[in-house]
Amino acid sequence: MSTVTHHGRSTAYDVANRGGVGPPICFVHGTGSSRVRWRAQHDLAASNPVVTLDLSGRGDSDDVDAAAGYSTLSAYADDVLAVVRATDARVLVGSSLGGAVIIHLLLERELEPDGIVLVGTGARLGVLDDLRVWLEADFDRALEFLHEPGHLFLDPDPELRDRSIETMRGVGQRVVRRDFETCHAFDTRDHLSEIDVPALAIYGERDRLTPPWFHEYLADELPDCDAVAVEDAAHLVMLEQPDAFNDVVRDFLTAIDA
Repeated sequence: MSTVTHHGRSTAYDVANRGGVGPPICFVHGTGSSRVRWRAQHDLAASNPVVTLDLSGRGDSDDVDAAAGYSTLSAYADDVLAVVRATDARVLVGSSLGGAVIIHLLLERELEPDGIVLVGTGARLGVLDDLRVWLEADFDRALEFLHEPGHLFLDPDPELRDRSIETMRGVGQRVVRRDFETCHAFDTRDHLSEIDVPALAIYGERDRLTPPWFHEYLADELPDCDAVAVEDAAHLVMLEQPDAFNDVVRDFLTAIDA
């Protein structure tokens, strides 16, 4: 593990390299998660070094005193930018909230990556009203809802489901709620045309949290973007179908390299 200090706080990150000579890829996790979400993507390190980080308030990173919404999103963007600069990462991959962080970063900071991959995300990420209530008043009910079939996972094995719940509990109710409220405030539908880099939107075909049309919208509105569905998966496609997910990312890396 390494750390980079910026804006008075420390952000933790790992670099996995299995001999890859391609440009480093920075993976940005989503709501209520940490860099451990990307363990299965370390297989990509045979071709490209894989960088994973903990956003503020989880894992080994310091927290930030920021209100949910724009302030938190900006703080998370600063986390990613600091790690990207420290590692010379040229491709960014973001899951759910992590995708929103990448979109925000490209709109509001001076960064021109070789490409971006947006996973289970959208130009707007409204959150169900009932879930927002549960996140404040009944965290157990919120976790139960998120782990129902078709939400985070289509039909996970018990070990994967339990590990996901444990990760969210470790992050804690306050930060998980802050993440979801930040998603709820996110809306960049009027600005996608400003992001002129090669992009790919990957989604689980059975995702009910960020359904396929979210990603089709990204493909239509971003200047250079395709959308790819992964079968037999819901929101956390990188965990549920890691081999298929990694193959799609490899194809994208080959395309932008060419």
